[in-house]
Amino acid sequence: MTNTTSVPAVDIHGVSRIFAARKGPGVTALDDVSLTVAPGEFVSLIGPSGCGKSTLLRLVADLDVPTSGSIEVFGKPARQARIDQDYGIVFQQAGLLPWRTVAGNIELPLELHGVGKAARRRRAAELITLVGLSDFASHYPDQLSGGMQQRVAIARSLAESPSLLLMDEPFGALDEMTRERMQNELVRICAETQAAVVFVTHSIPEAVFLSNRVVVMSPRPGRIRSIVSVGLGDVSGRGEGLRENEGFFHSLSEVRDLLHGDDAAGASENQAGARGVETR
Repeated sequence: MTNTTSVPAVDIHGVSRIFAARKGPGVTALDDVSLTVAPGEFVSLIGPSGCGKSTLLRLVADLDVPTSGSIEVFGKPARQARIDQDYGIVFQQAGLLPWRTVAGNIELPLELHGVGKAARRRRAAELITLVGLSDFASHYPDQLSGGMQQRVAIARSLAESPSLLLMDEPFGALDEMTRERMQNELVRICAETQAAVVFVTHSIPEAVFLSNRVVVMSPRPGRIRSIVSVGLGDVSGRGEGLRENEGFFHSLSEVRDLLHGDDAAGASENQAGARGVETR
């Protein structure tokens, strides 16, 4: 875990990512993107399919490298931050190991990094309580609902006390009621851990409810169209009633207006040469 608060959690400067194509000049997924995320800040990335949201998250996570530009996480190159375990990652699918219990899945990253059994068990117990699954520590993934599995995935991502969470549509496969409950849970968890979050979503209400700022991206090539500051107070104090707040609806409208027409524009793009390239 990185405790430094004097440097940004994430500092993206002039990043572009071009994927080579079988024929032609290649596919520009991201073009000259710059963004700074402060320690403890919750920032959502939203935009039409193919705008490069997930590509940008993968670059921050050092699962891919930019064609140009630079990325630092707590003042370190993205690769060093990955090595130092400065962030946790949660994807749309929980990705739990079916032969491990809830506790066993949460302990996995600690086990891989040589943490002793007693310390692993203590940490897993803390996190199981944090995500509200104290009665399910010995259950297996196929005994859990989709929302519960995602809670386990979030707990696993927090196992090594990261100062940053990278989340790629973690609630996208859930029904609406479960999704809203998970959003409430995530607000609570972030308040307790004080981790910064970069969160990819297609849902405008989700982005507004969770975020300090919403980054609205343009259709490919992905650029930052605008950044909306959500003036709804500290994220840690947000609850169910916020969804009826006038300011909530104002921010919804602002983000929606910025996105208006993007889906149609993105769908009409020429996809030739883009086969097999993931540019979400």
